[in-house]
Amino acid sequence: MIPLRKLFIAGLVLSAGVAFAQVEPTDPNVIARQDLMKTIGGATKTLGDMAGGKAAYDAAAAEAAKATLVAASADIEAKFTPATTDPAQKAKPEVWTNWEDFLVKAKALNDAATAVDTSSAETIGAGMGAIGGSCKSCHTDYRM
Repeated sequence: MIPLRKLFIAGLVLSAGVAFAQVEPTDPNVIARQDLMKTIGGATKTLGDMAGGKAAYDAAAAEAAKATLVAASADIEAKFTPATTDPAQKAKPEVWTNWEDFLVKAKALNDAATAVDTSSAETIGAGMGAIGGSCKSCHTDYRM
């Protein structure tokens, strides 16, 4: 027989897991935005791993990640139009109330991605500060 205390603790753990389960978005615009951010994150990780020595430098992979990052960051404005109220979105309402600032931050990412030199792990590393800084700046203000 299982002691009552263990059952109680197990119940608390299970209910906490349910309480913190993420709700999946249903709005196709929100899904597209989240997919775009995953694409940006994946390309940034590829470049960052090469720059940080976690992955071997690969010129073709670096250039492909840069191209993906440039294209995806250029698509931010389109993907964040129109504003939505899906409770599962990770964008704060301030995205749309501070639209011009949001676009400035999106452009900063695109500029940083465009400027990164992929000719070596070291040159990628030199450009990662601007990429990471633009991501952090936007996420600090506009991501829940």
